[in-house]
Amino acid sequence: MNPSNLDFDSLLKDWSYAHGEVSARRAHGADGRPVLQLRIDLGVLQIEVAGRPDGTRPGGQDSYLEALRVEEATAGDDFELDDEHCSEIDREFVQYYHRRVAWLALREFDKVVADADHTLALMDFSSAYAPSDEWVEEHEQYRPFVLFHRTQAAALAELQRTDPEAAVLVIDDGVRTLREALADFSAIIGDDLGDDESLDFVDRLEELRRSILVEYDLKAPLSELLADAIAREQYELAAELRDRIARRSRLDSSRQA
Repeated sequence: MNPSNLDFDSLLKDWSYAHGEVSARRAHGADGRPVLQLRIDLGVLQIEVAGRPDGTRPGGQDSYLEALRVEEATAGDDFELDDEHCSEIDREFVQYYHRRVAWLALREFDKVVADADHTLALMDFSSAYAPSDEWVEEHEQYRPFVLFHRTQAAALAELQRTDPEAAVLVIDDGVRTLREALADFSAIIGDDLGDDESLDFVDRLEELRRSILVEYDLKAPLSELLADAIAREQYELAAELRDRIARRSRLDSSRQA
């Protein structure tokens, strides 16, 4: 094979790398199958759109996580993660991260959610069978980041479906889950997170929530209005809101009866 046919000069020249930006595009393989391409500073990553991002089938399964589950079911109580397992788990984390950010750049938000869910499931499995507490700490520190991506993408997917109310509910659920994850990680490391950048994820989601409420002219939930009224010592308004919440609760109960 002629080495001159192997260089990527024209490809890289036509698709320049921009530091700090995620640049992704759809393409097709030589056999016509759809793939993703992600521009990085040293070249281009080509990513499969289905199954494992590198297109392999570990142990004949769609992902290494599935292969691990099969192995764990076979081994039973004797199952434990060794160095090879841990290395392959890290490879899968990285691969799904690259595809997740590519889907985000392409605004394929439901696919972001699916890949984030896979990463969270792999994180659950690997933490449950981790060889050491240090390994758990090293990997659990990324859970808030994955949860942030998942919540952000799920909310934006609802906006694509023109359902801003659902987007707000998704963010509310995501923020609760994210706060729980932050508390769990604080317990793992035995220390307050302090100024950890993971705390910014909550602020960014709450800012997204506020922007949706404003842009779509939505009213905040009654429970939120009640909390705000109490905080502002607007007790007459708070009493009115409590009555409205009670009436709505009775109405919902009668509808379910």
